[in-house]
Amino acid sequence: MKDSPAPDVLAPAKLGPVTLRNRVIKAATFEGATPEALVSDRLIEYHRRPAAGGVGMTTVAYCAVAPEGRTERRQIWMRPEALPGLRRLTEAVHAEGAAVSAQLGHAGPVADARSNGLPSLAPGRMFNPLAMRMGRAATEDDIARIIGAHGEAARLAAEAGFDAVEVHLGHNYFASSFLSPRLNRRRDGYGGSLENRAKVALGVLREVRAAVGDRIAVTAKLNMDDGVPGGLWLDESLQVAQWIERDGTLDALELTAGSSLLNPMYLFRGDAPVPEFAATFPQPQRLGVRLLGKRFLVAYPYRPAFLLDSARQFRAALRDLPLILLGGITDREGMDLAMAEGFSFVAMGRALLREPDLIRRIERDSAARSLCIHCNRCMPTIYSGTRCVLVEPALPRPAARPGPA
Repeated sequence: MKDSPAPDVLAPAKLGPVTLRNRVIKAATFEGATPEALVSDRLIEYHRRPAAGGVGMTTVAYCAVAPEGRTERRQIWMRPEALPGLRRLTEAVHAEGAAVSAQLGHAGPVADARSNGLPSLAPGRMFNPLAMRMGRAATEDDIARIIGAHGEAARLAAEAGFDAVEVHLGHNYFASSFLSPRLNRRRDGYGGSLENRAKVALGVLREVRAAVGDRIAVTAKLNMDDGVPGGLWLDESLQVAQWIERDGTLDALELTAGSSLLNPMYLFRGDAPVPEFAATFPQPQRLGVRLLGKRFLVAYPYRPAFLLDSARQFRAALRDLPLILLGGITDREGMDLAMAEGFSFVAMGRALLREPDLIRRIERDSAARSLCIHCNRCMPTIYSGTRCVLVEPALPRPAARPGPA
């Protein structure tokens, strides 16, 4: 695969059992559009627009596999009650000629226990700065339940008409927190060695594949590194990726980085919108965020294809597993670079939030450039409806701040 000619990023491509009209995937970005933890008309429109705008597949984020696995109470969690709305969503995307994926996961220590009314779960008992309360250590029964819940969620996604599921193994969510040496200090069979720490991630992927077989595609989002001292780093993440390839559970692997719990800007790069985040809090928390927010929201310089240097190591280490390149892919030049480097797909987030029709523009003019300026002021809008603030007016504020996403 590595020595074959670079494919045309805008030509049809196979993703497992699914044929996409091109190799561009709208990345999973939390929509802030499910006020009843169910599909809304706004959520459908959020995904219909990039589908009409030319992407090969759009990814719905975030579909929790259990109620305590939500980062806040208004997120969708996969249950029979959600199926009618999910079917409306998949039908709307299909009508525009695109495929649609459901991102499945359990937020683990990133879950807001205060918002959910349920304790957050982590490898060990730990303080959750997002909810300002203690989370509890997951028991072996919890782990088995959560792994099984991923399989049931995948079955529901297939029933709802999704073409694929993306399993969330990144950002220090549940499976990722077990991979992290910093967060996982367990002394049982789920802690210590990398082999033990990887049991949750590998077990989830096996469960999902067993649940859906070859009916739909299965992808996953894996941290290359956590971006924090003592966290998961490339050497261990590469080994996990090789184990995933050995198991044959995935049709493609998307490479990501950073920790929603400890260093969220490491993934996004660009400006850190501290004042805008502070404005989502009531006083006196607002003042605290304005004064101390830069310690948590660390700004990293933006550059095109900013995850490519790390992702190259995965392409070199893996034999045939298709890889999805994420991070700073905003134009045809970046897409072609990804194809030339041996990646099978590209994923785009903020650029499509600014311009849902960007792919159509690039189809018409290969020199077209994204209008996204990487100000990241879209990030705080997750509390009121995710959008590019430069092109969409403010939406009505919710009655109460739902918690972090």
